[in-house]
Amino acid sequence: MFCFIVFFCGQLILCLKIIISSFLIAVLLLFTIASIRTLSLDVNVGLQLARWEKTNNISLVIDHHQREELLANFKEAIRIPTVSFSEKESNTTALREFDRLLRKAFPTVFSSSLVRHELVANYSHLFSVQGSQPDLVPYLLLAHIDVVPASESDGWEAPPFSAKEIDGFIYGRGTIDDKSPLMGILQALEYLLIKGYAPRRGFYIGLGHDEEVSGYKGAMNIVRVLKQRSVQLSFVLDEGLAVLDGVISGLEGPAALIGISEKGSATVKLSVSMLPGHSSMPPSESSIGILAAAVKRLEENPMPRLFGHGPERGTFEHLAHKFGLPMKFIMSNLWLFAPLLGRVLERKPDTNAFVRTTTAVTMFNAGVKVNIIPALAEAYVNLRIHSAQSLQEVLDLIQSTVGDQRVKIELVNGFDPLPVSSADEKSFGFQIIKKTVLDIFPTVTVAPGICIGNTDSRHFKDLTNDIYRFAPVWFKPGDAQRFHGINERISKKNYEELIEFYFSLIQNCDIQKLPELVLPNLNYT
Repeated sequence: MFCFIVFFCGQLILCLKIIISSFLIAVLLLFTIASIRTLSLDVNVGLQLARWEKTNNISLVIDHHQREELLANFKEAIRIPTVSFSEKESNTTALREFDRLLRKAFPTVFSSSLVRHELVANYSHLFSVQGSQPDLVPYLLLAHIDVVPASESDGWEAPPFSAKEIDGFIYGRGTIDDKSPLMGILQALEYLLIKGYAPRRGFYIGLGHDEEVSGYKGAMNIVRVLKQRSVQLSFVLDEGLAVLDGVISGLEGPAALIGISEKGSATVKLSVSMLPGHSSMPPSESSIGILAAAVKRLEENPMPRLFGHGPERGTFEHLAHKFGLPMKFIMSNLWLFAPLLGRVLERKPDTNAFVRTTTAVTMFNAGVKVNIIPALAEAYVNLRIHSAQSLQEVLDLIQSTVGDQRVKIELVNGFDPLPVSSADEKSFGFQIIKKTVLDIFPTVTVAPGICIGNTDSRHFKDLTNDIYRFAPVWFKPGDAQRFHGINERISKKNYEELIEFYFSLIQNCDIQKLPELVLPNLNYT
C-alpha cells in the first residue's frame, strides 16, 4: 500500500511537472506571438510608399481677400438659425434664407455647366458634378443644413447664432455640426471650378435639411432620387468622427478616426397601468413604484460587454504603436487582452460606449395631482446598439431584465447597427480619405473608428457598400462636449483646413484604381 502511494505521488508529481511545463511553454508561446504582433503593428503600413497614379494636384493658395470672403460667408451661414425642433417642426424661413446664401456665396457652383443642382423635398440640395470618364463609379459627399436648438441662457460665451470671434475661434451652433463641412465642400468645389478643374470621376454633393430629426424628408428623398436614376456609389463620406488631439489618454500625437460603421439605435417605451386611487389609501405597490423598479433593474444590469467583437477592435490595433508600454503590448494583442481592456473602458461613460449597447433612461412621466395614485406611469429608454448585437437581441434582453409582466414594453422606433465598411489596403474610399488626411496633416495617425451617434449616411446603405464618417475638425480635451452642447466653435485656421481637405479629396478621387501596396523593409534585428 505504501509503495502504491509512493508510486502514485511520483506519478502525480510527474504529471504536475508536465502540466506546469506545458503551461509555461504555452505562456511563452503566447508571449512570443504577442511580442511579434506588437512589433509588426509598430509600422504604419498603408499606401504611403506606393506610387500613385496621379500626383500633380492643383494647389490651393488662399489670399487675403479670399480669406475674408470665405469667413464672411461661413459666419453668415452660422447666423441663419436653421433649427430642427422635431420631425414636424423646423425653421423653414431660415432654410429658404440658407438657400439664398448658398447661391450668393458659390456663384460658380450654381452656374457651371459641369454641375447640375436641384432642390429635393423643398429644402435639401443635390449637386451632380459631371466627370469626364463616365466608367468611373461616382462617390457622394454628404452634409446637413439643420442644427439642434440653442439658447443664450444656457451659458454660451457668445450668442449661439452670432458667429462671434473670440481668440481666433468662431462661436455658434453649427460651427462643428455640420456647417463647417457643408460650407467647406462647396467652397472647395467653387475654387476648383474657378481654376478650370474638370473632374475625371463624377461625384454628388447631398445637403439634407432634417438630419437632426432623422433625415426622413431630406436624406431619404435624396436617396429616392438617386435610386430612380439607378445610381450606385463608390463610397459616401459624411460627418462623424474627427481628429483627436490629446483626447485619448496615453496616445502619442493626434489621431484621425474615420468612422466605418454606426451603432444601431432604439427607443423603447415602458409603461405600467393600474387602477387609480387616493393617496390616503395607497396600495402596496403603485404604477410609479413598479416602473421605477423596472428602470432600476435596467440600470443595474447593463447590456453585455462586447468590446473586441466589433470595429472598435481595429481602432485600438491601428493606434497601438502610438502608445507606450504596457498599453502598446495590450492593444497590439486584443485577441488575448480584449476582455481586460473592455473592463477598463467600461469605467467611464465616454469609453463605455465602445464596450456595449448603452442604456439611457431619458423620460419618466407619471401623476397629475399630489393626492392621486396615478393609473399610468411611462418611461422612455434610448439605446445605442453595439455592432455585435441586433435590435431584436436587445429587445429580448430588456424583456428578460425587466422580468415583470405588469410592465408593458413597446418599441417606439429602432434599427440595427450599420454594416461595417471596408478599411483595408484595397478599400478605395478609405484609402483616398486616409491619403488626403496625411497630405494635409502628415503627423496624424489614421485609424478606422465607429460612430456612437447616427448620421444621414445610414440612409444610403443600398447605394454603396462603403460609408465613411469623418471631417477634419480638430477636437482637443473638452471639445467633444461642445457637440450639441454649449460654446460650439471652430478655429478660423481649422475651417480653412476643411476647405483644403475637400479641395484635395476631390482631386485624389480622380484615379482609376489604387496603387499596389509597397511594404516597407521590416528589420527587427
